[in-house]
Amino acid sequence: MDVEGNKRVFQRLGPSGDSKHQKVCYHWRAGNCYRFPCPYLHRELPAPQPGNNGPASSKRPHGFADDQQMPRRNPNVGNSSSWGRVYGGPAGGRNVKKTEKVCNYWVQGNCHYGDKCRFLHSWSTGDSFSFLTLLEGHQKVVSGIAMPSGSDKLYTGSKDETVRVWDCQSGQCVGVINLGGEVGCMLSEGPWVFVGAPNVVKAWNIQTVADLSLSGPVGQVYAMVVGNDMLFAGTQDGSILAWRFNAATSCFEPVATLKGHTLAVVSLVVGANRLYSGSMDNSIRVWSLETLQCVQTLTEHTSVVMSVLCWDQFLLSCSLDKTIKVWAATDSGNLEVTYTHNEEHGILTLCGMHDSEAKPVLLCSCNDNSVRVYDLPSFLERGKIFAKQEVRSIQMGPGGVFFTGDGTGLVKVWQWSAKPTATAR
Repeated sequence: MDVEGNKRVFQRLGPSGDSKHQKVCYHWRAGNCYRFPCPYLHRELPAPQPGNNGPASSKRPHGFADDQQMPRRNPNVGNSSSWGRVYGGPAGGRNVKKTEKVCNYWVQGNCHYGDKCRFLHSWSTGDSFSFLTLLEGHQKVVSGIAMPSGSDKLYTGSKDETVRVWDCQSGQCVGVINLGGEVGCMLSEGPWVFVGAPNVVKAWNIQTVADLSLSGPVGQVYAMVVGNDMLFAGTQDGSILAWRFNAATSCFEPVATLKGHTLAVVSLVVGANRLYSGSMDNSIRVWSLETLQCVQTLTEHTSVVMSVLCWDQFLLSCSLDKTIKVWAATDSGNLEVTYTHNEEHGILTLCGMHDSEAKPVLLCSCNDNSVRVYDLPSFLERGKIFAKQEVRSIQMGPGGVFFTGDGTGLVKVWQWSAKPTATAR
C-alpha cells in the first residue's frame, strides 16, 4: 500500500506488511520511543477507503475537512483549503533521529558515546538550515533582536537592561548600552532602531546618531511595528500608542492612543491597511490604519495571544493555548478562522521568512525550549531548533541568515542551506 501521500513529517516507518494487522506505537505517538528496532508502526495508519471496511472519511486527521465542507470564502484571499495539506511528499523535510532530545552530557562536553549516543549532539534537526555561530554576553533572556537595513551591526536587547551591538563580520560585541530598564522589544525600520523599555521608547538613528526618547507608554513596551508612516507601541496597560516622525523638527510626535484591550498588548503586525494587536486578554483587535478605530475583535483564542503575523492574504496568530490559527477574510470583510494548527506546548512567538529556495517558512517557538520550522501552507515540519531555555526572539537577517535569542541570554546565528545542485555526468 502506498502511503507516501499520507506521511507525517519526521515519521519513522515501522515493519512492512498489511496495515490492518499492525498497531501504531503508543510511545512513538507520545514522542519518546527509544526501541531499535520497534515492532510497532512509527506512522499513522492510512484512512479507510470507500468500499473497504468502513465508510469513507471526509475528515483529515491533521488538516482541513474536505473542500465541500468548508464555509464559503472570498475567492480573492487565495485557496484556504490548502492549509495543513501536503502534496507530493516532504518537499524539503527529512526523517530525523528518533530521540529529539539534546544530550545533556554533550552540552557539558563529556558524552562518551559519540555517534552511538541515542540523544542529539546538535542544537537542531533537519537539513534545511545549519548553525553558524554563538553570540555570548547577555545575562538574561534576549527579548529583542534588530538589524537595520544596510548596516553591518546587529542589535540585541535583554532583560539584563542592556542593548548589545555586534559586528556582523567578526561576530564580536563592539558596544554595550545600559538602559536602566528591561528591554521589552526591539524594532528596526530604515536607519532607525527602536527599543521598548518601561515607560519609554528609545529611538536611535544609526546614520545621524540621533538619540530620542518617546514618552507616553505606561509600563513596559512589549511590541512595536511601523505602518502608514506611524510607529505603534503596545504597552503593559493595554494601550497602543502611535507617533509620526516630523522631518522639520526631527522628532516623533504623538498621533493617537488606541484603547480597547483590557490587559497588556504583547504583539503587533501591520497588513492589508490594518493594524492587528494580540493581547494578554486573549483577544486580537483589528484596527483601521486610516481611522485608527477598532473594526473587529477576534476572541477564538483561550489564552494569551503571544504573536501575530501576516502571510500572503492571511493573518496567523499563536497563543499559550497551544494553537496557531489562520484567519481569512469572508465576503463581508471580517476575519474568520480557516485553519487551526495544534501543538503540544504553548506557543511563544512566530516568525515568517523564506528559505534558500524562496519557499515560505514559519518558525514557531514553543515553551518546551524548541522552535519548530514549518513549510507554509502545509505545516510540514522541516526541522527543529533546541535551546537551554525558551526562545523569545527570532529575527531575519540578510543573505539567508536568521537569529534566535533564548532565556539564557544566548543569541544563535543560523543559515538556510542551499539546495545541492546536480552534477553533470
